[in-house]
Amino acid sequence: MSKVPVTVRGHELLQEELKKLKSEDRPAVIKAIAEARAHGDLKENAEYHAAKEQQGFIEARIKDLEGKLSHIQVIDVTAVDARGKVIFGSTVVIFDEGTEKETTYTIVGEDEADIKSGLISYTSPIARALIAKNEGDEIEFQAPDGLRTFEILEVRYG
Repeated sequence: MSKVPVTVRGHELLQEELKKLKSEDRPAVIKAIAEARAHGDLKENAEYHAAKEQQGFIEARIKDLEGKLSHIQVIDVTAVDARGKVIFGSTVVIFDEGTEKETTYTIVGEDEADIKSGLISYTSPIARALIAKNEGDEIEFQAPDGLRTFEILEVRYG
């Protein structure tokens, strides 16, 4: 499997989630299973079945995170000399010529993407159109609602 890019912050968040799952959530659900088991008949014990289901979700997420962490490449945008170009991890302020609005996006890994927070995946159509462009460039890309034109107003790193 090839390496998947992630920002320094994204890597920290994945590690924190894994640590919490292993040190807090897993022990709590094991305790809940033990308590439910102590109540007797397991066939009709809803608490037991809910705790076992929760344990399955936690174990699956731990496995998923461990797999992701073993295949990531952490990219520190502050350590890269991008010479003003839009790259993975950079923050870009763009002007939408159709709506005449400014928007700020940070280009991140797929697991970090959150459009409401201005974090877009490097695989998204707009990010692919922005990458390798410079401040002042105009870009066009095919959005779901048609062809859009933007001007890159500012590129920041870190």
